[in-house]
Amino acid sequence: MTLTSHTHQKRRSTRFARRGFVRAGVFGSTALTLPTLLAADQAGKADRQHSVVMIYLPGGPTQHETFDPKPYAPPDIRGSYGTINTAVPGVHFCELLPRLAAISDRFSVVRTLTGMANRHESFQCYTGRPGGRAGDGEPAGGWPTFGSTVSTVLGPQADGMLPYVDAAPKMSYRPYNNRGIHDASTDVSWPGYTGSDHIPFTLEGEVAADLILNGVDVSRLSDRRQILKRLAQLQRTADQSDGINAFQRQAFGLLTSSRLADALDLEKEDPAVVQEYGDVQKTDPSFGGAPQSPRHFLLARRLIEAGVRVVTVAFGAWDWHANREGSIEYLSKRYLPRFDQALSAFLLDLEKRSLLETTSVVVWGEFGRTPRINAKGGRDHWPSTQSVLLAGGGMKAGQIIGTTDAQGGKPIDRPVHVQEVFATLYHTLGIDVNAVKIDDLNGRPRYLVDENRQPIAELVGQDGLQKT
Repeated sequence: MTLTSHTHQKRRSTRFARRGFVRAGVFGSTALTLPTLLAADQAGKADRQHSVVMIYLPGGPTQHETFDPKPYAPPDIRGSYGTINTAVPGVHFCELLPRLAAISDRFSVVRTLTGMANRHESFQCYTGRPGGRAGDGEPAGGWPTFGSTVSTVLGPQADGMLPYVDAAPKMSYRPYNNRGIHDASTDVSWPGYTGSDHIPFTLEGEVAADLILNGVDVSRLSDRRQILKRLAQLQRTADQSDGINAFQRQAFGLLTSSRLADALDLEKEDPAVVQEYGDVQKTDPSFGGAPQSPRHFLLARRLIEAGVRVVTVAFGAWDWHANREGSIEYLSKRYLPRFDQALSAFLLDLEKRSLLETTSVVVWGEFGRTPRINAKGGRDHWPSTQSVLLAGGGMKAGQIIGTTDAQGGKPIDRPVHVQEVFATLYHTLGIDVNAVKIDDLNGRPRYLVDENRQPIAELVGQDGLQKT
């Protein structure tokens, strides 16, 4: 079976070693029928589907003031804050993260991530690769995002729910958005070689090729009547348009049938749960990032509950040079407590609803921050290492993977490449990175990760590794 890109009209195939069939593009003209999908998904699979939530921290968070503090380093390295004990003996976080410290046995932290470039863009986090510049080796059409690849390989859930949703707030610095836009490059890696059928359904933002809830921003999503009224208007327009594609028609159908609209209706949520997540806190507009909006985490949980396979969301603004708003001491005190509350509430909420075991969560930015605090009182870009939180999806919890040097500037053992993280996330979805390939627009079969990268053994065990 081949898949057809609406953008490039190129034939391509997806190869499987473990699966007995290939699902068609999400909503393309060759999409499998719902009864076929139901039968295929239910064959030998009675348990809940696995999902991934990718939480992007625009601007690159500091490892020193979060998950890799250096309390014995000089003041211009360790910073202003002390450490706090965690639920894992011998492991300490920054004292500004007490809630996450208390549940550190529910997740693991990689302190030695490598493979990121010094580029202010979400593309690296969503694809695991650099792109947009000469020498990046990007294929025609660009690298697809993780969600686009999952959409291509697995398609929608059995009941037809959208496989890939971007729930991130719209950000004024365009490369932070999930749009394939690059920092300091005019090239755009969008939609990637998986094609426009597999771009995310976008709740907010600037994606013109899919269905956007025009005129209905997140602050109004609780008004179900407004949603349905606006969708009815859009539907009438779509019915009169020759340019509407199958993806958009399916999206209209899902929304007007109420399943996805129900997931987006936060008024249906228990007010006590909303309170646990915390309140929205704006970030300084000069950062160009996202607000600290716990409600977007809550939307992500509700979307996963509704059957979405991959949800991406952005939280905060982390480019803490001290050239905007204040010093890293001030920024940490202002923004880390809200991050601590929102993320811990999200993980505990998944756990309470028995979703954490089947939902992998990754929390990261595009790079780390310099070990030494600069003259203005901030930390600059540092791609040599960074900390990444990984939880759920059957991954082993309560671990610290890798050790950085005394300054927190480079790995001294167990460096973990970004594509090892991607291999791990694919593994939690049941996708074998050693077997599955997708043809690019030139017909060249592409593995999902490069250089024979394998899932992180410390998280998935030896069964996640290639057998030799």
